[in-house]
Amino acid sequence: MDSVARGTLINLATRLAGVALVLALTAITARIGTEAQGAFALFTSVEGVWLALLSGFGIALARRVSHHGEQPTALVAAVVLACGALGVAGGMVLWAISAWGPPAYASLWILALGAPWLLLAPNLQGLWLGEGRMAPMARLAVAPPLIALGLLLLLAPWVAPTLPIVLGAWVVGKVVVGLAALVVLGWGGRLAPPDFGALRREGRFIATIGLTNLIGLLNYRVGLFVIERTLGLSATGVYSIAIVVAELLWFVSGSLTQAVYGRIGNPDRMQAAATTVRVVQLSVAALLPAAPLLWLAAWLLVPAALGPAYAASLPLLALLLPGVMLFGGGAALSAYFTNHVGAPQVPAQVAAGSLLLNGSLSIGLAPLLGMPGVALAASVSYAGGVLWMASRFARHAGLPLRQVLAPGPQLRADLRLLWAMGRRR
Repeated sequence: MDSVARGTLINLATRLAGVALVLALTAITARIGTEAQGAFALFTSVEGVWLALLSGFGIALARRVSHHGEQPTALVAAVVLACGALGVAGGMVLWAISAWGPPAYASLWILALGAPWLLLAPNLQGLWLGEGRMAPMARLAVAPPLIALGLLLLLAPWVAPTLPIVLGAWVVGKVVVGLAALVVLGWGGRLAPPDFGALRREGRFIATIGLTNLIGLLNYRVGLFVIERTLGLSATGVYSIAIVVAELLWFVSGSLTQAVYGRIGNPDRMQAAATTVRVVQLSVAALLPAAPLLWLAAWLLVPAALGPAYAASLPLLALLLPGVMLFGGGAALSAYFTNHVGAPQVPAQVAAGSLLLNGSLSIGLAPLLGMPGVALAASVSYAGGVLWMASRFARHAGLPLRQVLAPGPQLRADLRLLWAMGRRR
C-alpha cells in the first residue's frame, strides 16, 4: 500500500495543480460575464461528450498492459490512426452544429479545428495508466491548461480576453499536448506498424467503454443542458460554477483510483476485490470532511473572485455535494468491472439508469424549482447510482454489501499510512 499511497499523493498534487490552472481559466471567462461563462461551460461539455464517446481506446490499451501484461505497440499505432480519422469526422459534425445549431453552440467551430488531434492524449495515456506510471499522466493533465493560461498571459498586454480567445487558447493547449504525447511514444519505440486486426478484436470493448463514459458524462452534464434550454445562457453560467466546484471532490477519489488502476486489474478476483473495497472506503472517508470544507472555501472565494452574480451558485453547490461525495466512491467500483472483469457494460447499465433518473427529474423540477431542482436531481441520481453499483459489485465479488460500505480496521490503517506519507512529503 506504500507505493499506492505515494502514487496517490503525487497524482493528487498534480491534479490539484491542473485544477488550479483550469479554475484560473474559468475565473477569466466568468469575469467576462455569466453568459460567456455559460457558453464556455457548454463548449467544454460538448468537448467532454466527444472525448468520452471515443475514450475506449485508452482503456483498451490500459487493460492490455495491466491485465494481459503486454506492450501493444502495433495496437497503439492503429489507435493513433483511428483517432485521427475519427477526429476529422467529428470535426465536420462540430462545424455543422456551430453553423446551424442553437446560438449557444456557435463557438464550436473552434473545437472543430482542433478535433483531429484532440483524441490523442486522452487515449495514449492508457499505456501509462496500465503501467501505473503517474508522472507521464501528470504531465498530460497539467500541460493543456498551463499552455492555455500561458497564451492568455502573453496576449494580455495587447488583447483583452474575450470568449473566442479563451476557447482558442484552450483548444491549442489540448492539440499541442496530444502531438507531444505522440512524439514521445515514437521516440520511445512504442509505435510499430499498425495492427488493425488487433484493433477490430478490441472493437466491442472499446465501443462499450465509450458508451459507458458517454453516459457517465451526460449524467454529470444533463442538468447544464436542461438549464440552457429552460432558463437561458446566463443561468447556465451560474450553475456551471456550482458544478465546477463540486467536482473538485472527484480529484481526491480519482487520484486514488488512478493510482491503483493497474492493481484493480489483477487477474486474481480476491485481490482485485479487496483492493477495490479499500479504495471505495478510503475515497468516501477522504471526501466526508472535504465536502463541507470545499463549500466553506467556495462561500469565501467564489463571489470575491468571480463577482457577486455567482453567489447564487452556493446554494446549488450545497445541494450537489452529498451526491457528488458518494459518487466519488464509485470510481473504483467502475474500474473493477472494466479492468478486472472486462465487463464495462455493468457500469454502463448503472450509469444509464442514473442518467435516466437525473434527466427525468431535471426536466420535471427545472420549471418548478429552477436551478435548485436540477441540482437536487443530480445529487439524488448520483447517490442511487453508487448504491446500485455497490450492490452489483458485492454480488460479483461474493462479499456482503455491509463489508463494502462499512469501514473496518483496514481503513484506519490505510488512513494512518496516507497521513504519514503526506507529512513526509
